[in-house]
Formats: sequence, structure tokens, C-alpha cells
Amino acid sequence: MNIRIFVGFAVLVSASCAPAAAQTITVGATSSTSDAPIYIADRKGYFRAEGLDVKVVNFRSAADMVAPLGAGQLEAGAGSASAGLYNAVARGIAIKIVADKASSPPGYGGTKILVRKDHVEGGRYRSLADLKGMKFAMNAPGVSNTSTLNTLLRSARLTYSDVETIDMPLPDHVAALKNKSVDASASVEPGPALAVRGGDAVVIKSDDEILPNHQIAVLLYAEDFAHKRPDDARKFMRAYIRAVRFYNGALSNGRLDGPNADEVITILSAATPIKSREIYRLITPTGVNPDGRVNKASLAYDLAFYAEQGLVKGALNLDDAVDGSFVEAALEELGPYRP
Repeated sequence: MNIRIFVGFAVLVSASCAPAAAQTITVGATSSTSDAPIYIADRKGYFRAEGLDVKVVNFRSAADMVAPLGAGQLEAGAGSASAGLYNAVARGIAIKIVADKASSPPGYGGTKILVRKDHVEGGRYRSLADLKGMKFAMNAPGVSNTSTLNTLLRSARLTYSDVETIDMPLPDHVAALKNKSVDASASVEPGPALAVRGGDAVVIKSDDEILPNHQIAVLLYAEDFAHKRPDDARKFMRAYIRAVRFYNGALSNGRLDGPNADEVITILSAATPIKSREIYRLITPTGVNPDGRVNKASLAYDLAFYAEQGLVKGALNLDDAVDGSFVEAALEELGPYRP
């Protein structure tokens, strides 16, 4: 055989047998414990096993990801099913809600309504009706814990306007309760666990009691990623669902106390500002649907409240914001969850 032909043939065979280059995907996260599935899929190699080179970029908040997702600078991101997200979708920003990221199944209400302990001991608070006139620490308008508080108030025949809300970063809730600058709060773990441990507050109700299976946070896809790279989007979802199921293996009796807990805590300690294993053992973790499906009824319920408050501008069909096809495709291959 002519040596040049042989060499050319060998190069061709070598190239055809070489593994395909990993497809790069940039995903946004917020360094929060509810981003656990993203960090787990990254650290345990689930993304790499799908042939994906995933770069996790941390943002200050989920709201900061909306513009990069709409511009295609991110393929996926950790999202809050908030009024801000719905307004972006209504303006034509191409983002899709594709999977559950944090929810409140029974026993896993990571959002809690707190009242100062001195109000409980001193008699200012005896029943839900006594919430009237209280000053509540919140974190932002049009987010899931505002719907939680509204539902609790309605159960006591009160309205959202019967309390005063003050927005501040979630980590500041603990100090605000301690220094008595607020009477109560709708806080997200680890704040409630720290405030109770410090003797400054009492948990009145948890999100899972007020709004069982409340949809709190979601996984988002940029529309270009979903439509122009559907194979990669399906691969990403398979890895994500595997990570969600690994996370569920860490849950037991409302705590991070399951068989996988130590490994999940190690991953979260490396990826989030919470480093103390004691705190991870103390908090109530959020749940995540092990089959990844979004609770659309919960989304619709919160959306109606945001619209009632005048926070959602323009008409929005929820079906235009949600795409469950990637989860369903992943489940066809992975099968239903088996603990």
C-alpha cells in the first residue's frame, strides 16, 4: 500500500474512533442549599457521564440570571418562580421552567413563619389572629414566601395588608428578630434554625403545613438551548434527575439524615457559604420531586396572588412558561423513582 494512503487512512480511522468533544454548557446557581442537584451532578460526574462539560457560575440571586438566560449567555439556571420571572416571560424573554428545584413536600418545609419568642412568652402572640399589625421581615415582593404568608393570614381571616412587610436579605432576618426591629418573619433555612437555637424566635408554621408541595424554586432553560440543542438539553436533564434522586437519598425524617447525607453535606459545604455540619444537621432541608416534575397547580396559585398584588404586568399563559418535555424524556430512560 502506498505509504501516504496508509497514513491518511490511519489518521481517518483514529479521528473517527476518538471520543466526541464534550459539549460546553454554562449553568447559573446561587450558592444556596436548594442548588444541591446542580452541585451534586457536577461533583459526582453525572454531567461528564453524559458527555457535557458543565461550567457552574454563581450569581448573587436568581433574579440576576434572567437577563443572561434570555440573551443565551447561560444555557440553564437555578430560578425562582417569582413575579419577576413571569414579567420577563411576558416581555418575550425566552426562558422556560423545566423542572423542580425546591419544593415543600410534607416534613420538608424549609420556609418557616417565625414570631419573636418574647411576643409568645409575653402574650402578644397567642393565635394566628394576633399576627395582625405585626412587622414582618421578608426578602422581596412577588416571591414564594409572600404567598406562604398570605395563605397563612387568610386562614386567620386576615389579609396581606393587615401586616407590615419589610424587605431585607434573608440572612439579616436572624439579626432583625434578635434586635427586635421586626416582630416576625417569613424566613428560609438556615435562618429559622439559627433564630430558634438562639432563643430569639418560635416557629409558628412551616411552608409544608401551609402550602403542601409548594413550588418554591425551579430549573430554567434558555429557549435557544431547549430548541437548538435539544439533545444536550435532554442529556443535562438526565444528569440533573440522577442528582435529584441522590439528594433525596440524603433526606430522612425532615432532616439531612439519610444514607447519602454525609456526601451531600460535603458537596454543599464546598459549594455554599454554609460550612458547619452542625447547621446542616439542624436545618429542615427543602424537598425536590425525585421525578423532577414541576407542580403547575402551585405555580398557578402563586401567580394569581402576584397578579392580585399588581406585580405581574401583562397577560401570561402559564403554559408558555413551563416545558415539562425534558423531564418526561429523562423519565422514559431512567424510569420512575424507587427509593
